[in-house]
Amino acid sequence: MNFATITAKLDAYERLIRLDKPIGFMLLMWPTLWALWIASRGQPDPMMVWIFILGSVLTRSAGVIVNDLADIRYDGSVKRTRNRPLVTGAVSRTEAVVLGLLLLAAAFLLVLQLNTLTIKLSFVAVALAATYPFFKRFFVLPQAYLGIAFGFGIPMAFAACLNLLPPVVWALLAANIFWAVAYDTEYAMVDRDDDVGLGMRTSAIAFGRFDVLAVMVCYAAMLAILAAVGMQLHFGVYYYLGLAGAAAFMGYHYLLIRGREREGCFRAFRYNNWVGAAIFAGIVLEHYMRSR
Repeated sequence: MNFATITAKLDAYERLIRLDKPIGFMLLMWPTLWALWIASRGQPDPMMVWIFILGSVLTRSAGVIVNDLADIRYDGSVKRTRNRPLVTGAVSRTEAVVLGLLLLAAAFLLVLQLNTLTIKLSFVAVALAATYPFFKRFFVLPQAYLGIAFGFGIPMAFAACLNLLPPVVWALLAANIFWAVAYDTEYAMVDRDDDVGLGMRTSAIAFGRFDVLAVMVCYAAMLAILAAVGMQLHFGVYYYLGLAGAAAFMGYHYLLIRGREREGCFRAFRYNNWVGAAIFAGIVLEHYMRSR
């Protein structure tokens, strides 16, 4: 195997696990970091932060392999996915399965550095990630299930820091579910025509002509829950400035999606990274100013 062949194969692996499109692991990472900073009162163990960030990359990468294996019969019929490595044959199914197992093994080695409760929760996280792709076949709002899967770093972070799951965990998870429905509806609006033809279930199809309204309502619900969390934890102005920043980005998303054009909807989806980052910045700044 010559150098060019090896380079082409590595490029195909990179595209398979979406390292060229980091938005996926960022949407997984931000809620986890919110939880780590809140659970540790702004002073997380640096090694624990590293474990959860790298774990987000590894588990998301394994998750998209499962997704592509589940959707291999359909992706060739969708404009956005027809050139994915499994569809084109650049990566074989066997190669994809082996790579996915290696990624999960690496993620599990990271989790083994944490306490028993976190290790137990990691099995739930894997089950959620593995079953999500199949919910698109029958569940009318698979984005809600995605919100649980992408938000499961929240209970794991609290378990790692506190070895228990206080009520705030479930409030944060609920906020993440609304967020996931919002951003993944924007994503689904890109593929709506293709998904209708393939018989897929997505929130963009379920909401129909109320899709834009539904996205904004979900954003509002997310912010309302996070505001309530702030009140419960007696957070101050810096936290709410972070929420205000997130709200500003959400307002911009409305401008991007109101015309329901593919490019605008996809941009709005990708810009959700800044929503998560704004909220995280507010949490970090709130704890930093408290510690002064």
